[in-house]
Amino acid sequence: MTTTTPLDPALLYPSPLKEFWRAFTRNKGALGGLIFLLLLVFCALFAPWVAPFDPSEQFREHLLTPPVWLEGGQARFLLGTDELGRDLLSRLIHGARLSLLIGLASVVFSLLPGVLLGLLAGFSPTLLGPFIMRLMDIMLALPSLLLAVAIVAILGPGLINTILAIAIVSLPAYVRLTRAAVLNELNRDYVTAARLTGAGPLRLMFVSVLPNCMAPLIVQASLSFSSAILDAAALGFLGLGVQPPTPEWGTMLASARDYIERAWWVVSLPGLAILLTVLAINLMGDGLRDALDPKLKSAA
Repeated sequence: MTTTTPLDPALLYPSPLKEFWRAFTRNKGALGGLIFLLLLVFCALFAPWVAPFDPSEQFREHLLTPPVWLEGGQARFLLGTDELGRDLLSRLIHGARLSLLIGLASVVFSLLPGVLLGLLAGFSPTLLGPFIMRLMDIMLALPSLLLAVAIVAILGPGLINTILAIAIVSLPAYVRLTRAAVLNELNRDYVTAARLTGAGPLRLMFVSVLPNCMAPLIVQASLSFSSAILDAAALGFLGLGVQPPTPEWGTMLASARDYIERAWWVVSLPGLAILLTVLAINLMGDGLRDALDPKLKSAA
């Protein structure tokens, strides 16, 4: 008589976190983007200790020194210096702090009111819904960068105003996405059961419906993160974002554009930092979408 060993329930029914991580790591591009972003966050958090020099320190005898691998480069300046003799590597590391801060803050400041307005529009399709959605349609009718430029021009350049402008520009996407998810969830049986048990509107919104709408919102937040970094760089390039001498990638591009022919690294390296960061975030967003979408997971 043979006995069969019962299977471990953890193998048959893995935890949601393990299932998510397994689906996420199946996308190698998303995993690479996550590793790059974690490295960037580490450098940003510990910039005073990671950066070899102070970002504002000027070495007047080493103006426009090329990177170490080019002729004339020096080992102390791995990525060279800018037009004022400041170390480019140090400025890129410190600039990552501002770029990530702007991206994160603008996502938070647009996600929270966007979710609230989307819930109101979904739960009040005849009263508040039409007014909120027509307002979002008007905002979407304007080019996002042009709207951000107009807001910063009214409020004035600076870090806080840049964050507010990007948050306002990103708001319609969260409102429309939340409203669509809410309308889809309102027809579910669990919502009907919650209503029959006497759940009020606030409980239905924030306890019953909102948790089931978070998957697309998380993906949208990750993609908006990269868009916010691009918008911040564009505003900085136009002179409407973070003001010099504060190191910010867009501002570094703007101040170095006059030296593109004689010192290409001054322009190319901040642009490359923006490119790699946005690419890493987009790849990670694709991985989040694949891991959180049950249809894509079942297809895999």
